[in-house]
Amino acid sequence: MGYEADLKLFINGSWRTGEGRDSFQVINPVTGDSIAELPMATEADLDEALDTARRMYPVWRATPVEKRSAILHQAASLLKERAADIARTMTQEQGKPIAESTGEVLGAASLFDWYAEEIKRDYGRVLVRPPGELSRVMHEPVGPVATFTPWNFPIYLLAKKVAAALAAGCSVISKPPEETPGNTLAIARALDDAGLPKGVFQLVHGAPDMVSKHLIGSPTIRKVSFTGSIPVGKHLMKLAADNVTKITLELGGHAPVLIFDDCDLDKTLDMVVPQKFRNAGQVCVSPTRFYVQEGIYDAFIKGFAERTKRVKIGNGLDADTKMGPLANDRRPGAIETLVNDARDKGARVLAGGNRGDSGFFFEPTLLADVPLDADIMNNEPFGPVAVSRPFKDFDEAIQQANRLPYGLAAFAFTENGRRANLLADAIEAGMVGINTFAISIADAPFGGVKESGFGSEGGKEGLETYQVVKAIHQA
Repeated sequence: MGYEADLKLFINGSWRTGEGRDSFQVINPVTGDSIAELPMATEADLDEALDTARRMYPVWRATPVEKRSAILHQAASLLKERAADIARTMTQEQGKPIAESTGEVLGAASLFDWYAEEIKRDYGRVLVRPPGELSRVMHEPVGPVATFTPWNFPIYLLAKKVAAALAAGCSVISKPPEETPGNTLAIARALDDAGLPKGVFQLVHGAPDMVSKHLIGSPTIRKVSFTGSIPVGKHLMKLAADNVTKITLELGGHAPVLIFDDCDLDKTLDMVVPQKFRNAGQVCVSPTRFYVQEGIYDAFIKGFAERTKRVKIGNGLDADTKMGPLANDRRPGAIETLVNDARDKGARVLAGGNRGDSGFFFEPTLLADVPLDADIMNNEPFGPVAVSRPFKDFDEAIQQANRLPYGLAAFAFTENGRRANLLADAIEAGMVGINTFAISIADAPFGGVKESGFGSEGGKEGLETYQVVKAIHQA
């Protein structure tokens, strides 16, 4: 089935096509072939978007909460109705299996539904004062927002930012990734069709450095939300400093997984392997560094290798595909370099280890006995590679889990309740999953510590990040 997305910019309530603008070639990662051209925004486009965001912010802020909620609910309904078409576009652009794409679209819709209701419960508070005096604390929208999102979960990560910002009463300019434009445009279409006032939400594509400098450098923008790499996040943080612009950063991770000898081994393996190779490992919270208690280490890596070899790779549009290609032509070579470095330093390749003959494929891979000085033990692979080492006791496991400057997500598997409590306290991460990988949920905060960023998305914390606090004292 051919690629059918109509790629445009959405500025000031109107759809903009090429019209002399530069273009970006959208690539199908299965074949490596171009499937569409995406128009790229000019500086004049960004100036118009900024002026529109400034002008429409007070309009949307003054819109009653009940009306905001109804529009967000309607946008969610439209995303659900259109899920099959949006998912097919996503798979063609990004490569993930169609079942994963469909789940992502429905997850994006759930975020609009959740924030449509959460904004109704956004209560302030009244402080105790003497008779005749009143002090109250109120939440107000921060102002126009700029969001920047990556290609690994293109519609879900965009929805996580946009739903919360719109619920709070902010106008929004979003720059999604150029690699996956068709499915992210679906959010703009859903909001427009749901009756969102023209210009409250705008969507632009363009050269990343130019767009980020232009938007963040404008005093119109009062909040920036970015999901992506640590180096880019640090760069945007410096840009935001010039105007003291509020910023949320969800950056990279290198998630440790602590496997204790009292876990249910087969159940754990049946959970771990699909999670590791979900979205070809291109997940910021992907379980990657497996530290396994030495008594079960051999059995664990044996079971992991057997399951890894059974993961079917192929075109994500095929129903039986469990893992598609990597998203762009840079990833296979980067993964190959990391695997070869680990092998050269003594790691054993128990499954996979090779790139595909065509497209952007790389085999699901398991490395055992990986030395700590291997690059892949210290830098996030962001691909379908699991690395493993044995550990002796609790203290060693915690030391290994916390030794890197990242702290986004971590996981542990144990049937000992006291150990589970100790793990939750000792692990340095913004999110800890114990006997579960379900950590990205609409009503829960999602964010990291250390170099993995700061601020949260999801939950009431995700709403608060698009708000400012005002204390009002009346005598």
